[in-house]
Amino acid sequence: MAEQGRDAIFLDKPYIDPNPLPSSVPHVDELGVTSAPLKSASFFIGDYCKEVNEDFMLCKSETRDPAHCLAEGRKVTRCAADLIGKVRASCLKEFDAHWQCLENNNQYFRACRKEERPLNECVFTNFKLRKTIPGTPAGKEQIHEKKSPIFTTQQK
Repeated sequence: MAEQGRDAIFLDKPYIDPNPLPSSVPHVDELGVTSAPLKSASFFIGDYCKEVNEDFMLCKSETRDPAHCLAEGRKVTRCAADLIGKVRASCLKEFDAHWQCLENNNQYFRACRKEERPLNECVFTNFKLRKTIPGTPAGKEQIHEKKSPIFTTQQK
């Protein structure tokens, strides 16, 4: 509940951190996408950027100092930007259809399996990337490979 006599503060300018980055950390542009395109490409980013992601996570486990891993974090951002650029160049229609479906369906993958299939086929064909869903039992079919993915609680 707002206090009487206290006005809201609206910032009309974006916040810019006044502290400069250390000179040892190279500049990298932001990805420039919202959460839906990132989620749409997330499994492909995981496969494409596996090595730099692992380096970043190992660096983070070394110390609690966030500045310690800025260079590794920039490599992860560059790698993700590289893949998203390539996917947009080769699979734009499929990528846009999938992330817009996620955007319109509260970011649920299960609501966008129809749009996911053409995107997967395009990325698998053009980039030879694998899509592995964590937690899938060994030897079981991945959810995106099923012909009719229906959630059921019954075990057969």
